[in-house]
Amino acid sequence: MPDAAWDLGRVLPVERPTAAPRHSATVRATHWVTVLCFVALLVSGLEIVVSHPRFYWGENGNALMPALFSIPIPASRSTVPTGYGYVLPDQNGWSRYLHFEAAWLLVATGLLYAIVGMFNGHFRRNLMPGPGLPAEDETWSYNPIQRTTYLAVIFVLFPLMIWTGLAMSPAFVSAVPSTVTLLGGRQTARTLHFFVSIGLVLFLAVHVVMVWRAGFTRRVAAMITGHVRAQDAHE
Repeated sequence: MPDAAWDLGRVLPVERPTAAPRHSATVRATHWVTVLCFVALLVSGLEIVVSHPRFYWGENGNALMPALFSIPIPASRSTVPTGYGYVLPDQNGWSRYLHFEAAWLLVATGLLYAIVGMFNGHFRRNLMPGPGLPAEDETWSYNPIQRTTYLAVIFVLFPLMIWTGLAMSPAFVSAVPSTVTLLGGRQTARTLHFFVSIGLVLFLAVHVVMVWRAGFTRRVAAMITGHVRAQDAHE
């Protein structure tokens, strides 16, 4: 009887929900480095555009030539005709340096992500589109449209962004002339670079909205710690 009473009265340990694995260390590290690089590239890229907000097609383009299209903003150079009676402060020096450094860091980060993702099955397991919607126990998975979009960004938009960026580099083009000739000229590369940038910004905006709707705090925490609480995975 004493033993039975002790069994009935003892305090049983409470099972705590375990954290389910979500993101590997490589995915988390490359994700946040990419975020920092993207912000740096966006800010510096905007400043570079302000220095000459006119776009052309082909090899050559300057203020004396008709533009393919123009962005209706003041320029930071008085030699660029914009229709405004004033110019913005010229920040072209630091912006080009930051753009260059951030771009190469992003390239290295992207290569690391792609190589590791191919070897550890990340793309096949988490990003390859599958039939139908995720099951109830896979609510943190992406649907086929999301997976296809991520793959398009990783394997189409980012490589095109890198290619068009290299095509505007005189040093790189002198070593690999086909980089720019295949695109039809440096100004074509610049124009394509601009449109791909817009595509990436739109993707980022949609991505942030989807993360917000799915639970911003939980999703960001999972991308920081690599895990998601068991009860959150089924919400």
